[in-house]
Amino acid sequence: MRKRILVFGFLFLCFLGMSQVEEQQMDSVTEKKIIIEGDSIIRNSIDLGEVYVFSKLKFSDYDSKLRYYILRRKTIKVFPYAKMAADRLTELNDSITKIKKNRHRKRYTKEVQKFIEEEFSAELKKLTRTEGQILVKLIHRQTGTTAFDLVKELRSGWRAFWYNTTAKMFDISIKEEFHPESVHEDYLIEDILQRAFAASRLERQSSALSFDYATLSNKWAPKEDKKK
Repeated sequence: MRKRILVFGFLFLCFLGMSQVEEQQMDSVTEKKIIIEGDSIIRNSIDLGEVYVFSKLKFSDYDSKLRYYILRRKTIKVFPYAKMAADRLTELNDSITKIKKNRHRKRYTKEVQKFIEEEFSAELKKLTRTEGQILVKLIHRQTGTTAFDLVKELRSGWRAFWYNTTAKMFDISIKEEFHPESVHEDYLIEDILQRAFAASRLERQSSALSFDYATLSNKWAPKEDKKK
């Protein structure tokens, strides 16, 4: 009987020792998790940023390659203007919600409208027709609203119509939307942006529109790549 008690006691001590070791190991792992996360919240995984793996650019001929690089140059040139428009619109909407009196809202809106028009007019005059059309598409990408509707909302329907009529004289429609899921050139523009974001050539900004770039890349991939 005494031997059984000794054996039981020995096994209990062994079990207790193993439990303490496991607790120490768990505590050690927990501390490492806290250091990795940079806060006191215990997590089972580490959140990583979204990363795209880009395929090598392929072109069917020299002309298509040339068109792509021209499109890339123009897109990278005008994207900052589209981003600025989106930022200004966000600032305007956030500020207006904090202004209670209607007359103060109208006065503030007019001041912002004047500022935006003066800020953009000088720069937009430097753009070519194709650069202006790309800008219109990117404004829709950034805001989720066409340039026509933005002008209509900030001014009047007639002002928007006049802007669109004037733009049509230069073969530009400010009603143009951005559809990378159905328009190949729009997909190329999005592809150019994503590659520029990854290379830190442009400051990353998510689109206000709902589409999955990874899915689009597979959709618009060359037929020979899809077969592999």
